Amino acid sequence: MILEMAQIEVQEGKTSEFEAGVRQALPLFARAKGCHGAQLHRIVERPNHYLLMVRWDTLDDHMVHFRQSEDFNAWRALVSPYFVAPPQVLHTEVVVQ
Repeated sequence: MILEMAQIEVQEGKTSEFEAGVRQALPLFARAKGCHGAQLHRIVERPNHYLLMVRWDTLDDHMVHFRQSEDFNAWRALVSPYFVAPPQVLHTEVVVQ
């Protein structure tokens, strides 16, 4: 299992619109190959900063199958107008549990 973590900074005064866009986009993730759910977390100490966390079966499910799909383009169309800068994305896997 791969956990994608995208740190997103949203323009001042646009957090409600951004969150609405993410809500609208959740079905895009739900139907993506190898996706096991997405969550959006707001960083308490920095209210315009978010962490999007998405669980994938494999890195390719995210980087190839989703990112090269029309659903990725639809996701970006819904949320990217509110970005301050492109998201910083990391992928993790559990090594000790």
